[in-house]
Amino acid sequence: MWIKKIFLLSIFILTINLLLACKEDSANSSTKAAKNCPGENPQFSIEFFKANNQGQKYAKGINHVIIFNPKSAKLDFKVNVALSHKLYAKDKQGRFIRNYVPKQFNEIIADENSRLNGQPPLAAINADYIGTDDKPQGLNISRGVEYSGAFKNRRSSFGISGGRPQERIATINAGRRSNNILNYNLVGGNGRFYRQGKFKDICQDLGEFACKQATNRSMVATTSKGYVILLVNDIKANSTIEPSQVNQELLPDMFDGVLTGIARNNCLGKIQEGMLFDGGRSPGLYYNNKIYLENGGAIGSVFLIYKIAN
Repeated sequence: MWIKKIFLLSIFILTINLLLACKEDSANSSTKAAKNCPGENPQFSIEFFKANNQGQKYAKGINHVIIFNPKSAKLDFKVNVALSHKLYAKDKQGRFIRNYVPKQFNEIIADENSRLNGQPPLAAINADYIGTDDKPQGLNISRGVEYSGAFKNRRSSFGISGGRPQERIATINAGRRSNNILNYNLVGGNGRFYRQGKFKDICQDLGEFACKQATNRSMVATTSKGYVILLVNDIKANSTIEPSQVNQELLPDMFDGVLTGIARNNCLGKIQEGMLFDGGRSPGLYYNNKIYLENGGAIGSVFLIYKIAN
């Protein structure tokens, strides 16, 4: 009788231990999955990596990628344009001064205007197209102050809204947004290849040269879960690249594959909006004290990301 009771008790204790072990393994697996998949990690802020054209992380990838969460309290944002004076400076009449000068990527991400509260940026990407007058052509707004060109109402722009971090929203749209809080940090671009989740091959819209000859690209995309993907693709990048059938410069019909792959592999949701920044001689990307790409052209504007110390 006692032997039977002891046996049953042993079975019960063994079962409980197995259940607890399974629960712990499950918790550890969930934590590991969240760590390896940024979109499942509520603490995720920003990450840089390289990827092939299928969106898979690859140390010799041609795609230099930054993914970030606009709502992260660890990040802040700013837009810089090439000026001969301080950003936000006013004349004696109280009007904002806008004297543009040509600046290359390494200059515009490191001048006095690139700092936020005295702090240099963690990351930067080239943005708007530039005119012969050195003026950006689209809609550019830096911390609520506008530095825009003739196409500001016709071309699309990318931006991060103002407000508290948890309220920030990333948008891609044409012209100023109806809700003014969205018009806080915006950079111009051109060539919208995603609209409301639908991909469009914009090769014909770009024309022969921009479509098939100038294949170095810089772009931005937003996802259904609110994340942002910044991507620069250029064989001349300052990093090791191993070209292959799935690791080459991007034609417009290839944008969908790489962005969808990045979003899926990082649990970011589905791509909702996508837009090109200035290509040709302008693509530039900077992250954590290293310029991964810089071309020789002048820059219309840059989108800057800052790491906020806790």
